[in-house]
Amino acid sequence: MLTRKQHQLLLYIDDHLRRTGYSPSFDEMKDALELRSKSGIHRLISALEERGFLRRHHHRARALEVLRLPHMGTEAPIAATTAPETSFVPAVLSQGQTDLEGTFSEASVANDRQTISIPLYGRIAAGLPIEAMQDDSDRIEVPVSLLGTGEHYALTVAGDSMIEAGILDGDIAIIRRRETAENGQIIVALIDEQEVTLKKLRRRGSMIALEAANREYETRIFPSERVHIQGRLIALFRQY
Repeated sequence: MLTRKQHQLLLYIDDHLRRTGYSPSFDEMKDALELRSKSGIHRLISALEERGFLRRHHHRARALEVLRLPHMGTEAPIAATTAPETSFVPAVLSQGQTDLEGTFSEASVANDRQTISIPLYGRIAAGLPIEAMQDDSDRIEVPVSLLGTGEHYALTVAGDSMIEAGILDGDIAIIRRRETAENGQIIVALIDEQEVTLKKLRRRGSMIALEAANREYETRIFPSERVHIQGRLIALFRQY
């Protein structure tokens, strides 16, 4: 099932391609859908791509390809809403977008190589914690076989505190989003709602220890209420 915004954007892109021969810019799509930021367009495009309606050619600017329209297949009817109609499509359009980026349980294969696009959220410290950078515009293609079910995202590792676990500066960590983990698992930990780090989890009663995998770094121990688990490491990408 497509949301109203997904359906609206798909028809708008298809119409623009037919009229001009090239895909609309993100600003044009944002204005057409009356969204406040381009991040909403990124989420809508990712959802359409995951459902097999749209394909992005990542190495070409403004290169979107409509693979099919809802009436071309056996799509379920679009959920009804009471949002107002816009001028360029006859559909009644909903406000809001609730899709989870990088969710494999709903996703189709992104292309013939069986990869899926997940968000890349900047750098995470594998030494001293730093603030996580949230940028929806960057994404990475990941083999479906690595993911399994659930929501996923990627972070670039900064630092050397996890080198004895084989995690090096510049590696891209693939994270399965979750709020719980077992002792010994490598997690993304949010400390005091401000700092983010990649460390091994150890629970000690009401305390949480974040262990480095480098003898030169000390284990940091916090009351459990100061640490929130943001996900668990499931894979690494490395470029040579």
